Amino acid sequence: MTDEREEHDLGLSHDLPRIIERNQRMGRRGMLAVFGAAGVAALAVSCGTDDPETTSGSSAPAGGPGQGGAGGPGAAGAESSVEVAEGEIPEETAGPYPGDGSNGVNVLTESGVVRSDLATSFGSASGVAEGVPVTIRLKVYDLNGEDVTALSGAAVYLWHCDREGRYSMYDEEIKDENYLRGVQETDASGRVEFTSIFPACYDGRWPHLHFEVYRSLADATSYTDKLRTSQLALPQDACEAVYATAGYEQSVANLARVSLDGDMVFADGHSLQLATVTGSVDDGYTIALNVPV
Repeated sequence: MTDEREEHDLGLSHDLPRIIERNQRMGRRGMLAVFGAAGVAALAVSCGTDDPETTSGSSAPAGGPGQGGAGGPGAAGAESSVEVAEGEIPEETAGPYPGDGSNGVNVLTESGVVRSDLATSFGSASGVAEGVPVTIRLKVYDLNGEDVTALSGAAVYLWHCDREGRYSMYDEEIKDENYLRGVQETDASGRVEFTSIFPACYDGRWPHLHFEVYRSLADATSYTDKLRTSQLALPQDACEAVYATAGYEQSVANLARVSLDGDMVFADGHSLQLATVTGSVDDGYTIALNVPV
């Protein structure tokens, strides 16, 4: 797994000769790697990809391709770039609050965990997590073979902290809640979608979401045959916009004390983990990331 992934985006006219040369060396993987969401439509013609969606209204930070940014509304179908030629999405720690049975409590075996709406608790719990609404879209790719293919029939378990920086099932104040945790099966295009709330920035960590990818839904709900544990990083401009709203006050100071490049998880390279975020505080945000495993 390679951690040095970032390249500076100097424009298509600058990159196109290198893209063609790289494609000749690497084949379809190379093309999919260097084209981001803005080039997905072109890829659909040149490489036969099954993903015709494009990103509209998004801004890209200066860090280069593969990095996310916040943008205006109207980009509900946005997906981030996928740099599969550089390898799989990094394996990361599940952290101290996974809720998958590896550290205490296990939500995966509970009836109702397979769901798309994560903002509410389920089962005997009835809590609701408050915050700026988000839609989370992940697309899982299978790199096991010559061609990059969508991984259908897999399962993604996703969890994150609430607006106050707490994790359900662990923090004393919400240990009886199980919101902001859920599992979805990937469709024929390798996609899963969750609705949730924008997480806080808690002290010492860059704002993030956790996820695990399993071979199947049955494997996810029995905590077997896990393919990957990783984390998704949120871009700074979206975080700053959200944290300026009521309820996120403590995140403002916490964000000022951390950096993406200095984060304990993302410091060794984050180009494959920095999501594309589009939308607004008023309309809600869409968080998108491609997940090559």
